[in-house]
Amino acid sequence: QVQLVESGGGLVQAGGSLTLSCAASGIIFSGNDMGWYRQAPGKPRELVATITSGGTTNYNDSVKGRFTISRDNDKNTVYLQMNKLKPDDTGLYYCNEVGIDGHAPMHDWGKGTLVTVSS
Repeated sequence: QVQLVESGGGLVQAGGSLTLSCAASGIIFSGNDMGWYRQAPGKPRELVATITSGGTTNYNDSVKGRFTISRDNDKNTVYLQMNKLKPDDTGLYYCNEVGIDGHAPMHDWGKGTLVTVSS
């Protein structure tokens, strides 16, 4: 059974930083591409960043230069370092394994972690 547990969210002022973590179990983590998604209030869920099994990263244009995705295969954990946060970054953040199209989530969602950026 796949389990994805996100943590690290919180309330931060604009310009601040947060680091999110996602612990994955039930998948062969080291061999899979992983991604962070987010859902802002009243908006559809969107892909924020991905990291391949080989460590190649890709970012949504809205977070390029501010967010960094990384992974620790020994800990089956993927991270999202978020700097220079903006109110538009507010939302529920989720991780998931990413399909071969580089976008589609492969498993049921976890509970997510809430990020709130105040202006």
